[in-house]
Amino acid sequence: MFDANTLASSHVPEHATAEIIPIRPVEPCNPTRPATTRCSSCSMRSICMPADLSADDLSKLDAVICTTRAVKRGDTLYRAGDHFKSIYAIRAGSFKTVVMHRDGREHVTGFEIAGDALGFDGVCAGQHNCDAIALEDSVVCIIPFAQLEIICREVKSMQHHIYQMMSGEIVRESVQMMLLGTMSAEQRVASFLLNLSRRFKTRGFSAAEFNLRMTREEIGCYLGMKLETVSRMFSKFQREHLVRANGKTVRIVDPERLAKV
Repeated sequence: MFDANTLASSHVPEHATAEIIPIRPVEPCNPTRPATTRCSSCSMRSICMPADLSADDLSKLDAVICTTRAVKRGDTLYRAGDHFKSIYAIRAGSFKTVVMHRDGREHVTGFEIAGDALGFDGVCAGQHNCDAIALEDSVVCIIPFAQLEIICREVKSMQHHIYQMMSGEIVRESVQMMLLGTMSAEQRVASFLLNLSRRFKTRGFSAAEFNLRMTREEIGCYLGMKLETVSRMFSKFQREHLVRANGKTVRIVDPERLAKV
């Protein structure tokens, strides 16, 4: 899928010399912007970025990732067919990615929460192949990909981190194919809840209790199930005292027994 020099060689002509290209932000940064909008002071940095970045490396990132964008619930960050220019780190909120069928039906391909990245689908063909829609009022950091490539040539740990993120996308899709192809409805819902639990825990939130920003119908669309089946599985888990659901709030009562499902 990706060769060893994908990021290091993209957009570099054959006759290019080995000189270092200075990093310049695509849009002028505001030097007086609050420190809380910078990578160097962001609470999500440990999720989005490598852990071993130096102060100099962080200053380079601060010079490039200088723009954030607020996306209202239900609004689209980008649509299938849009020209690819940037990837997006979710600073706050959550999104769903959706592929539209020719007959107008939509298929949910993923749910992304704070700390996740959006937009890697556009690297392949230079345009996005899905819609990214906010599940709640959200904020993303805009990372111009051309500038990110320059940083990756200079900061090898950043290059490796991007490789890991791309590899993670491949693994996620493989797991999703296995989930849809081999698991029962009960197993799919259990796997979905446990996956969200692990992701929230990684970000310092409660692994036991969290809010589902997506609807039961959207969960079913993602898991390849009907709305009624999803609701029936939640009811079953409640009867068996595995999960307690109150509206959109879900509490995993017995994670060990849920994992055995």
